[in-house]
Amino acid sequence: MGIVKISDEKDFENQVINTEGRVMVDFYADWCGPCKMMSEVIEKVAVEKPELKVCKINIDDNRDVASKYDVMSIPTVMVFQNGTQVSKSIGSKTKARLIQELGI
Repeated sequence: MGIVKISDEKDFENQVINTEGRVMVDFYADWCGPCKMMSEVIEKVAVEKPELKVCKINIDDNRDVASKYDVMSIPTVMVFQNGTQVSKSIGSKTKARLIQELGI
């Protein structure tokens, strides 16, 4: 499936909230060094877990969505199950640690 880039609040609702199953969302910014490091981890998780929908949303372009989900630091990665947030990880992590923290 690859990684879906979310462009706005409506897109977030369609791609994450209205999706059945699990969706992992990476909240990031282009200028964020740790976010760039996590990008490789996110890509590996997307490949290794094809049953998991993986999305990325740039917080600079989507401040309302970031605020709604209390994203205070980046990178922040969340997992949603049937539209409800079920887990959250903040900061740069190894793939194993991210999988453990998010329960995926």
